Amino acid sequence: MYFPYLRGKQFELIALRELCVLFPQELNKISPIIEPVKASSTLNSTLAELANRNANFNIIINPRVGDLEGQYERIIEIISSSIPEEYNNYQLAVIIDSKTERNIAALIEFINGLELNFNGITLIHKTEINSQNIAQITNQLDIAYNVIYFSKTSRRYYREFDANTLVSLDDYFEEQSRNADYLNQESDFSKEYRYYIQDGFVGFSDFLTIGDNYSESGFLPRAVAIHLSYLDNDQIKVKHFVSDSNEDVADIGGKFSEAINKLVVWCNENNLNTAAINEFRDLQERGHFPGLGTLKKLSIMNHIELIINII
Repeated sequence: MYFPYLRGKQFELIALRELCVLFPQELNKISPIIEPVKASSTLNSTLAELANRNANFNIIINPRVGDLEGQYERIIEIISSSIPEEYNNYQLAVIIDSKTERNIAALIEFINGLELNFNGITLIHKTEINSQNIAQITNQLDIAYNVIYFSKTSRRYYREFDANTLVSLDDYFEEQSRNADYLNQESDFSKEYRYYIQDGFVGFSDFLTIGDNYSESGFLPRAVAIHLSYLDNDQIKVKHFVSDSNEDVADIGGKFSEAINKLVVWCNENNLNTAAINEFRDLQERGHFPGLGTLKKLSIMNHIELIINII
């Protein structure tokens, strides 16, 4: 099973919502992890749509970025108001880091006091905790999944946990400091979809074509870059399509046109077709610039559809 890790920003959530409509019969292959960063109607409607489609998902109650950091009660209110009381096909997720480890007892008490109808707890291990704390958590909480972030933990750490709960997580997106730095590049992403089962995991997770780095910035870029996942033999790669007129921030629509023209030509040459790629084709044909957020949404949708198709 695939566990795409998404921050709950507007277009990430819209991507999930639209995927629910496009692939209702394939939702058993994915279990999104949502780290909510802002209380919004989009967050509420996305959780409601996931429940409406009987999709399994994980909602983090202790986000480490965004406006909802530390707002445990507010997040529980959002869950309660968005998900029908009888729906239980979801997990509450907890990020395990040094901050969490200092408050294990309080965390357990808080979760056990909740009146929500959820299907266990997903632990996202962004640091290693000692065996005593592991035992305390596993003895007092119903753990559905242990998501092990391998860049933050040792390769042996995952052996502390029940094999039936193990999910591998890593950041495979090779982020550049500027969009222009992606010009004429492609990068390897991952082969995890091929090996996670034989490596003893029930699922795998990544940060899609966004990466783990979180930013609230909304400044206009000098270059427009579109990141498109595709399969090359058995390797998932990311092709980067970047505008050419990158001297200043003027004419973002023109920059988009330069980037999308490259994308459509390349996809046509390689006979690539996903719902997102077809939407890119439609935008290019109409000469319509939908905004930078839509580019991120389509990149996310393409990545998830790619993995749905190969697992």
